[in-house]
Amino acid sequence: MKKIRIALAQINPIVGDIEGNTEKIINYIEKAHKKEVDIIAFPELAITGYPPEDLLLKDSFINANLEALEKIALNTKDIIAVIGFVDKQEDIYNAAGIVHNGKIVGTYHKNYLPNYGVFDEVRYFQRGNEITLLNIEGYKVGLSICEDIWYPENPINIQAIEGAELIININASPYTVGKINYREEMLKVRAKDNLISIAYVNMVGGQDELVFDGSSCVILPNGSFEVRGKSFEEDLLICDIDLDSIFRNQLKDNRLRNLRAKYKRQENVKEIFLDYKIKKHSIPLNEKIILDPLSKAEEVYKALVLGLRDYITKNGFEKVVVGLSGGIDSSLVATIATDALGKENVKGVLMPSQFTSKESIEDALHLAENLGIQTFTVKIEDIFNKYMDVLSPIFEGKEWDTTEENLQARIRGNILMALSNKFGWIVLATGNKSEMSVGYATLYGDMVGGFAVIKDVYKTKVYELAVYRNSISPVIPERVLEKPPSAELRPGQKDEDELLPYHILDEILRLYIEEDLSVNEIVEYGFDEDSVRKVAKMVDRNEYKRRQAPIGIKITEKAFGKDRRMPITNKFKM
Repeated sequence: MKKIRIALAQINPIVGDIEGNTEKIINYIEKAHKKEVDIIAFPELAITGYPPEDLLLKDSFINANLEALEKIALNTKDIIAVIGFVDKQEDIYNAAGIVHNGKIVGTYHKNYLPNYGVFDEVRYFQRGNEITLLNIEGYKVGLSICEDIWYPENPINIQAIEGAELIININASPYTVGKINYREEMLKVRAKDNLISIAYVNMVGGQDELVFDGSSCVILPNGSFEVRGKSFEEDLLICDIDLDSIFRNQLKDNRLRNLRAKYKRQENVKEIFLDYKIKKHSIPLNEKIILDPLSKAEEVYKALVLGLRDYITKNGFEKVVVGLSGGIDSSLVATIATDALGKENVKGVLMPSQFTSKESIEDALHLAENLGIQTFTVKIEDIFNKYMDVLSPIFEGKEWDTTEENLQARIRGNILMALSNKFGWIVLATGNKSEMSVGYATLYGDMVGGFAVIKDVYKTKVYELAVYRNSISPVIPERVLEKPPSAELRPGQKDEDELLPYHILDEILRLYIEEDLSVNEIVEYGFDEDSVRKVAKMVDRNEYKRRQAPIGIKITEKAFGKDRRMPITNKFKM
């Protein structure tokens, strides 16, 4: 019985930190070597970080990444490592480097380049056309990169026909709600259809608006998990794979035999013969780890915590500041920030006006006490009145409207930015996706900030996340969850008086933004036509605002930013 010991290094690299990423890779190789691992696999573009974007247009960046791969190779005595890097030939390629005993013994170039949503790989890379197999003592291991495995006809099909027992698939697959389960179901189908085991290693960590969830795993030919690792944390998964058992099962199934009878090896199939003996492992592994999947709320919450933590720390900051209104959005953002960065690194600012209720102030202070964060109170009524005195000659004869409401929001924005400038704290914007969609936010007011944590979270989901977080420990006051949402910019103001009830609004927004349905198509779902037209008009006319909003964490299939690129000047009516 021949078992190969494989390790999946689920690491959190930093884009552009080639030196730091290289040291981390070498460190994980050393850890795996101590566990008598035969092959260790790292994520897609592990050396450069993902996505490196226009850094790929700099020759010095590409050369530094090639030098790093050479350095890593020197640390691979008696172990094989598969590492994501940028290969440079007549063009550049998204590649997997195979290193062993101090040398780069082979490369694989990604065949399928994603160019949709947040992906721009066709802008940078040339497509590979080779199918790569490693031959280790007669056993065959196929290599593929991320998108390669998503197509029904993919390199894995040929690798299985060529005799592969194991496929290593390296990834930088960003998180969206439900993606982990969807991905795992796809991998099970690939394993069962091709009668092979799949070792899937994914990147983890936050990179600007993207979050990579990790969730690496090894799936057996019957579709079951051999190991399933952590989500949203670094991890080193190690398992033994019985290659002889896989081969025996392939012999019992006529599907591969029938395909092989018709198959002729093409010139693009590259088999790399490695001078390597699979170890006789003296160190037994612990009981295999198959972690349970997370709930949807836990997934999203962990993604937001990781995305915020990495954005702040990777950019060299420590502390953040949040405007606390006593409402659900600022309460959730402050809670996420505290969980991500620690209470000592989160500052809360109360900025009450003459329209702020006593209950809102109490709720904001109660939240801060529960979280243990420091707060400051800056009353804005006198500042607002001064503005009104100065503007009254110009505004004479004009009724109170959103101008005065926005003025309050902009005063608050100025105060937050003053604290940011003075103390180096990053302002966290607290707007949610429902508000950003319809423009229910003030440009240069509550939209100010360096990072928008819940920018891609609908209002209804905000409440779900708050309830989930309170199930761990009750930090968000119950009254915040129960009272009607309000910006409190005029007496008796309630959000749903100006918008639709959020459970209706959010579904219309989802259909219009994420499903790209027209007004008439949404009406067919049973929604009031006037309401749908109103919402669509608000979404369309506020594109200019969203262009000026801070970036935020992507959790849906279509977030504002790279995912959805609508023209500001646009006369098409949906």
